[in-house]
Amino acid sequence: MSAARFLSLLTRVYLGLFFAYLFLPLAVMGIATFNESRFPTITPWQGTTLKWFDALAADSQMWSALWTSLIVGAGVIAVAVPVGVAGALLLNALQARTRSVAYTVMVSPVLTPGVIIGISTLIFWRPYGVTGGLLLMVLAQSSFIAAYVMLLVLARLQRFDRTLEEAALDLGATHMQAFRRVTLPFLMPSILAGCLLAFLQSFENYNTTVFVRGFDTTLTVYVASKVRTGVTPAVNALGLLLIAVTVAGAVVYEILRRAEAARAAERRRQAEAAEPPLVAATAASVA
Repeated sequence: MSAARFLSLLTRVYLGLFFAYLFLPLAVMGIATFNESRFPTITPWQGTTLKWFDALAADSQMWSALWTSLIVGAGVIAVAVPVGVAGALLLNALQARTRSVAYTVMVSPVLTPGVIIGISTLIFWRPYGVTGGLLLMVLAQSSFIAAYVMLLVLARLQRFDRTLEEAALDLGATHMQAFRRVTLPFLMPSILAGCLLAFLQSFENYNTTVFVRGFDTTLTVYVASKVRTGVTPAVNALGLLLIAVTVAGAVVYEILRRAEAARAAERRRQAEAAEPPLVAATAASVA
């Protein structure tokens, strides 16, 4: 066996193990949803059933926790994304020496344990009458999730050609118009990725949320409490539904993306087909 074939085989084995490590637990979780056993397991198999979907539909506390997680996630997007974008723009505008100090300060929440962020947020806002709940969860989570958004936008911003802004200003645009029509469209992919990252970070957060939730319960905290008292496959049913919604959203996005790419290719083809007569007419008029 040649070295190239051995390397190709080794790469395929590695990729197979990698994807099995990622998706095998999800497959086991999904299969356990249909097991008759009251514990989320696939062994021993006690019979196939759909009753755990009925149990999920009847679990009002779980649906309330899911709704709370969605509200908090939306609030984190509304707070963390603008703050992260502003931080990236500020860092990009600073001088090198000042930028390094500011970068260290702004990234430090990412390196701080979530327990410390939760406790410090609770202590800081308590004198102002905010003792826990949706608002405090949004503020606590945004304090470190904004740093993730900032890193995403900053990485994109470092590839931005500043001469485009200067050209817009030379053509009479104000700084706000140049930002809205030149810089913001360039940053939009990273901003959308930051929104998705902020929501996912908020949705799965536990260490910070558990200290600032007050009387509200997110889905992560609810599942953790059920683990101590005895979790049922109804949680697996909810996870399976979330996976199905995620996959369906990815499929729809890919279909729309390919349709848009096909339309763009068709427009280019039509433009190229219409170009030769235009060139001929121009040449005839010159002659």
